[in-house]
Amino acid sequence: MSGSLVWITGLPSAGKSVFGRAAQAELYTRGVASCLLDGDEVRNALVPKHGYDAESREQFYATLGNLAVMLVQQSLVVLVAATAHRRVYRDAARARVECFLEVWIDTPLDEVRRRDTKGLYAGFSEGSQRAVPGEDLAYEPPLAPDVVAHGGADPDALTRVLALLPKRGRPKPG
Repeated sequence: MSGSLVWITGLPSAGKSVFGRAAQAELYTRGVASCLLDGDEVRNALVPKHGYDAESREQFYATLGNLAVMLVQQSLVVLVAATAHRRVYRDAARARVECFLEVWIDTPLDEVRRRDTKGLYAGFSEGSQRAVPGEDLAYEPPLAPDVVAHGGADPDALTRVLALLPKRGRPKPG
């Protein structure tokens, strides 16, 4: 039996990691084997480090997708919390697994600028940061997301994701 891949996308500071951690905690309580691949944490763990230029982003998302697919093949529910600002990054992973859910954390640009947990938007405003998704780098939201969450702490969206997983081959506890 194969696992499932849940790609959680949205602008930086939208709440992807918050949503991913909540989903993983709920899966744990249900006895479902899962793995959370947070884009920032994976990026920090990789050697050599991946940059943020176009080629480095291509390589990073290919690596992240490969890692996620490998874990899905181990029958895990894999939660990927990563911006993946281009649809092609997410679609590449989708094409390689049988069970794929795309969750869009739809948080308005004004709200992510206010949160700015990484200082990206402030750096952009000051001129020290470039290639910020939602600012000078286009973010391509999903065309037909399986679930839309309004911020990372959206319990209704989390319930919908969990309800969709059994239909998509979630490993049964036991």
